[in-house]
Amino acid sequence: MVRPSFSLEFSPPRDSEGEERLWSALTSLSQIEPDLVSVTCGAGGSARDRTVKVTGEITKRTGIPTVAHLTCVGATKLELESILDSHRLSGIKYILALRGDPEGEPSAEWTPTPGGFDHSDELVSLAHQKNFEEGVAAFPDGHPASSSFQKDVDVLLEKERRGATFSATQSFFTKSKYQKPQDALKAAGSKRSLIAGILPITNFKQLNRMAQLSGAEVPNFIVEQLKSISDQPERVKELGIDIAAKLGSELMEIGAPGLHFNTMNSATSATEIVKKIGLR
Repeated sequence: MVRPSFSLEFSPPRDSEGEERLWSALTSLSQIEPDLVSVTCGAGGSARDRTVKVTGEITKRTGIPTVAHLTCVGATKLELESILDSHRLSGIKYILALRGDPEGEPSAEWTPTPGGFDHSDELVSLAHQKNFEEGVAAFPDGHPASSSFQKDVDVLLEKERRGATFSATQSFFTKSKYQKPQDALKAAGSKRSLIAGILPITNFKQLNRMAQLSGAEVPNFIVEQLKSISDQPERVKELGIDIAAKLGSELMEIGAPGLHFNTMNSATSATEIVKKIGLR
């Protein structure tokens, strides 16, 4: 079994206290040598400036290659070009090109920004023209605006044609959710990596919100286990580690080339999972 790469996702801090937590987590997690770190850009692109700042700082302070999330929402093409130029000046080489959620909930109707892009494949092309290495999102439970699984596969293949070099999935909770798109992409001739997104559960209420935002289906057996201990935060965290570690091991067995952990800006769960499944 080939050991996959592993990467970690952070959110840009909102204040000085959040910034301290972020650097503390990164200091701890750098000891297990992640292959990549990614930084989100906030709902509706609301934290783009902080994403530019934080991604550049991570690369300077840790030397870990950093992926900057970039969304089309709320920005014109010229503004997106300017953001990409800022990332380039900060030493960033990797972009995760996303359409972004429409205003309101992910299932709300999408309205493009005048002078901007309607689809993230246009952002992939722009980033590729500027010599970034681009990743894109994959949706094991289906994109909120998609009409079918096959359409999702076709969209990923088009983004690959435009220059995307890897795909990272939204979080999911069962092996089959990953294996289906993996098999379909391989059958269609895709040569790009499909990195598996894993959310270590640390809070029951938070899980429900994250699932709502990403469209992830949380299996009933997980919901029932968590409900029974929802008033015991430490046990919830322990169970979340066990669930993520089991999923990670299963994904390694079927050849997932990379595991991507949403850290929620905390080091504890990701460190435990990585050690538990033998990634480090």
